[in-house]
Amino acid sequence: MSSIKVPDHLPSPAEDCEQLRKAFQGWGTNEDLIISILAHRNAAQRSLIRNNYAETYGEDLLKELEKELSSDFERIVLLWTLEPADRDAFMVNEATKRLTSNNLVLVEVACTRKSIELFKVRQAYQVRFKRSLEEDVAYHTSGDIRKLLVPLITSLRYEGDEVSKTLAKSEAKILHEKIADKEFNHDEVIRILTTRSKAQLLATLNHYNNDYGNAINKDLKDDPNDEYLKLLRTTIKSLTFPERHFAKILRLAINKLGTDEWALARVVASRAEIDMERIKEEYYRRNSVPLDRAIAKDTSGDYGKMLLELIGHGDA
Repeated sequence: MSSIKVPDHLPSPAEDCEQLRKAFQGWGTNEDLIISILAHRNAAQRSLIRNNYAETYGEDLLKELEKELSSDFERIVLLWTLEPADRDAFMVNEATKRLTSNNLVLVEVACTRKSIELFKVRQAYQVRFKRSLEEDVAYHTSGDIRKLLVPLITSLRYEGDEVSKTLAKSEAKILHEKIADKEFNHDEVIRILTTRSKAQLLATLNHYNNDYGNAINKDLKDDPNDEYLKLLRTTIKSLTFPERHFAKILRLAINKLGTDEWALARVVASRAEIDMERIKEEYYRRNSVPLDRAIAKDTSGDYGKMLLELIGHGDA
């Protein structure tokens, strides 16, 4: 459910490139023109624009944008203009660096992308960084967190709807026993969460809830500040109800003292073409405020404008 509004009469990639070129020239950059084009083109159209720009002007559109724009606005435009697999590779690489380390982003990418998308992210990562994604994740993590993240980021789950009820019941029992014994890092817990299809997991977690009277994430709140447990809960939520996960990330990003611009840009750029409408519904359900109004109140300038265009706002 994309929130991107593509115009009825779509200019050709050549026309878009000409307009973008104009936006970069003259006195100062024409940010409004950049927003009016890029925020209203889908991934395939943006890719054509980039190719056309390189052929026509012999320059990489991303490098031009980097040169012309700055701060948060630059970040959201660049993230948005990147190919989806490339964008994820870039975000995951940032998440493995010491200064911008963020294991939550690794879980998010591993669990909310389709298997084939995750595979493409790993390919894009190798091309861009000349290393494998899993070696960087393994190198920058340790202990239980490494034990969870490496199989998660390399997983190629079955994508279909086939579900075994018997398996769901028996694996719900395994999960319940291990969690009751506080063996949160048990190999079986990690195996189930990192290999089973999303449909199978959902069935297992429904059994867990019905047979043992508690949602699994409640039972995993043993220590709310434990990072490994936090990542386990995020894994489960991202695999089963991604829109809930993203609505929460947005709420935390907006309600912080000082907005978490990186989280805001990451979620909007990566979900605008996928499930932003569902995220907006979930956000409203949880916060009684429309997402566009929350973003409009909390951001400003070209950055705020770009975000609002990407989420497909009403009249924020």
